[in-house]
Amino acid sequence: MRLNELKPSVGARKARKRLGRGDASGHGGTSTKGHKGQKSRSGGYHKVGFEGGQMPLHRRMPKRGFNNTVFARTVGVVNLDQLATWPQGVPVTLEALKERGLIRRRYDGIKLLARGDCKAPLTIRLSWISAAARQKIEAAGGQIESLATSG
Repeated sequence: MRLNELKPSVGARKARKRLGRGDASGHGGTSTKGHKGQKSRSGGYHKVGFEGGQMPLHRRMPKRGFNNTVFARTVGVVNLDQLATWPQGVPVTLEALKERGLIRRRYDGIKLLARGDCKAPLTIRLSWISAAARQKIEAAGGQIESLATSG
């Protein structure tokens, strides 16, 4: 057996339906779309949720709930295992994390989580720190200077 002799199994590849290739093909004439009407035209059909002109269901239902996305905070997440190669004496701050490529998007604050271990004494200056991460950092001799914002 050689690479140029490889073929798919019999029946593994199915030929596509060739439409509009004459009446003898069985798919000529109207190309399996029936006669006339909106559904037979190119460009299509009605949009999703269209109910023939009747008021759509999503507009008949009352609005419920509360959405406060204007004031929602976006919080980035960094884990301790991502700080394993962090240089000694350099505090872990939002700006330093951006410089090293650990966070890319714009965040209102960063939360440090406890996945992984903390071996070197680190100085942490972040918005939020989980309780487990706090214990691991303090056990390794690190310092935490919390910038916690309210909420």
